[in-house]
Order: sequence, then C-alpha cells, then structure tokens
Amino acid sequence: MLKIGQKAPDFTLEDKDNNKHNLKETSTNYTIVYFYPKDNTPGCTIQAQEFTNNLNEFNKLNTIIFGISGGTNQTKEKFCNKYNLKVTLLTDPEFKTAEAYHSYGLKKFMGREYMGIKRNTFLLDKDKNIIKIYEKVSPKTHIQEILSDIKQLESDE
Repeated sequence: MLKIGQKAPDFTLEDKDNNKHNLKETSTNYTIVYFYPKDNTPGCTIQAQEFTNNLNEFNKLNTIIFGISGGTNQTKEKFCNKYNLKVTLLTDPEFKTAEAYHSYGLKKFMGREYMGIKRNTFLLDKDKNIIKIYEKVSPKTHIQEILSDIKQLESDE
C-alpha cells in the first residue's frame, strides 16, 4: 500500500493524441493522478467534467492533472470529444500503472465480482511525493475537496 510521504510510482503513458506523458518530467507545484474505472460511464464523465470545469483554478495553483484508466487512445479521444473534456486522460491498457498505485483489484457491483480500476486519487508535491490519498471518491464533490486541500497547502507555506 502506498503511504503519504512516499515517492509516487513513475509512469509513462499515452493520451488520446498518442503523446507520451511522464510523471517525473512534470514541473508543477502539484500533480493530481486520478484513476477512474472506464471512459464514457456516468460517474467517470461527471468526474472528468468537474476537473475540466475547474482547470483554470488548478492552473492558477500550478497543478497538472492526469486521469488514468484502461481503454485505448481512441476511447479517450471519443470520450474527450463527446463531452468537450480538457483534462489529460491517459490510457493504461494493461493496468500496470493502476496496479503500481494499488488502484486495480477486485471490485463488487450488484452482487458480481470482477477486476477493475478503483476510483482513487493521489495528490503529489513538486518532488512527486504523495501528500494526500483519496480513496473511493465521490465524482461530484471530490474536485472541490482537492482544490480546498491545495489552497490550504498554499496558505500553510
């Protein structure tokens, strides 16, 4: 299990345009790495829209956001185009990054068990150390919670 203060696992993943994004190459004050179960599903759509709607606020706080799930570059492209999403969504087709973040595993829904991505978010500092872990988040309220936490961190400095 990952812990606060620990270095976040590095990754290099592709977005909808086949551009590679590497965690260690980011140079912002904060990085949000959020895992979501699947493109084009109700909760995941709400979460991505909320991040998109608040991108200016995150930019002011020098924060980059990476949303990660399975699927392909094409599913990410369709998802982004359908909902005009501006947040960077990355494809993790073999779930290796999700596994490294302990965000892939057994899930239960309507009496059925299956393997899938868990809706977890990690807030990282400029050195890519984990400063907050959010598990089983609510897509509607989660983004405001993260913004509030980052603003609190900024005021503490």
